Amino acid sequence: MAFKDIRKSGRLFTPADVGFVLGAFILIVALLVLDIYLARILSGGEWLYLRWSGARAFLFEHIEPYGSIVAQRVQELTYSGRAAFLNEYPYALNDPFYIVLLYTPLALFSDFTIVRGIWMLLSQAALVGIVLLSLNLSEWEPPLWMFIIFMGFGLFSYFSISALLFASPAIFLTLIYLFILSALRSFSDELAGALLFLVAYQWEVGILFFLLVLVFVIMNRRWHVFIGFGMTFVLLALVSLIANSGWIIPYIRAVLFDWTRGITYTFGITLAYIFSGLSISIDKWITAAVSVVVLFEAIRSANEHARQVMWAAFLSLALNPMVGFAIFPSNHIALLPAAILVTALVRERWQDSRVVLSIFLIGLIIFFYFGFYFETLGASSQIYSELISILPPILTVIGLYWMRWWAVRPPRIWADQFGARK
Repeated sequence: MAFKDIRKSGRLFTPADVGFVLGAFILIVALLVLDIYLARILSGGEWLYLRWSGARAFLFEHIEPYGSIVAQRVQELTYSGRAAFLNEYPYALNDPFYIVLLYTPLALFSDFTIVRGIWMLLSQAALVGIVLLSLNLSEWEPPLWMFIIFMGFGLFSYFSISALLFASPAIFLTLIYLFILSALRSFSDELAGALLFLVAYQWEVGILFFLLVLVFVIMNRRWHVFIGFGMTFVLLALVSLIANSGWIIPYIRAVLFDWTRGITYTFGITLAYIFSGLSISIDKWITAAVSVVVLFEAIRSANEHARQVMWAAFLSLALNPMVGFAIFPSNHIALLPAAILVTALVRERWQDSRVVLSIFLIGLIIFFYFGFYFETLGASSQIYSELISILPPILTVIGLYWMRWWAVRPPRIWADQFGARK
């Protein structure tokens, strides 16, 4: 009997594979060096510095990460060597301790410049992932030139650069939101539940998204999502209690302190500044209204096709800045999936003019917000700073509702068919 000699059946790595891996490694190292250089010359990074300082304080100094010492260090970085005034954001650490533990690998580095450079590299990879997943969830395969434009848009739009410079965790949160939607679409319910627990803390970015997913899970009886959620909760709670048994009370105290000091940064307060004639607080009314809208859309989309669920999910992220938490432009990176979906729907809706309309829409977004940013550097910067905080979610919601019909229903009537060919 003759046996096949499997030793000669093929090489483990071909020269092309080795060349690809080597080229990718060189590219990653070059990007890391560039990011470390940028981190050294550019100010910012306060959101990462907050978590990094908290993790290092716990690991090496045995200091409570939720205490005033860590907050003071971040304030000195942010406010040019001084503590925050009463009307300024205090930068108190308010992440649950199991999230703080995720920063411990970075806390092993004593040089924050290197830490920030590594974070920027990981964030850039996450932005690429956001674009890819947004296109996938939008059920759209753009041509190569359009794909390249979207990659550039995802990496170099105003809010992408803002999130990178301030080292906002909203980039990774947005990526996880998209992974949750992808897991739900593929019926990987335990994975969706585990990921849902990881984002169940930074409510200023995704509390309405969390609400929408809960409604979807309950209405579709996808109980395995709760199993994944519960298992992750038990595991991370045990790890947190073993590492730091007394973290819960300081954490709750920090959350309450952060909420009371951050209330001057809310959507309603910003509107009251812009429209000085408003004599009443409208935060509660806006919160109630947007919560009802998201709940209505969540119930309406729960048993519909995947694109309608994605539309409702992206709407929840767009409405979230209006819900009453502090608003920061670096968190508006969560609006990127909605911008991609709206562009995809525009191309689908107007076939003959899709190239011009797509380029015009992306160009308008880029130049509009960069124009506002440069206006914030001028003498009358306050009004533009307020506008750049509240206009992005408003315009994103308008764009989503503008294309709502095309998102939730295929063209059925003669007027729709005529409009698509026109």
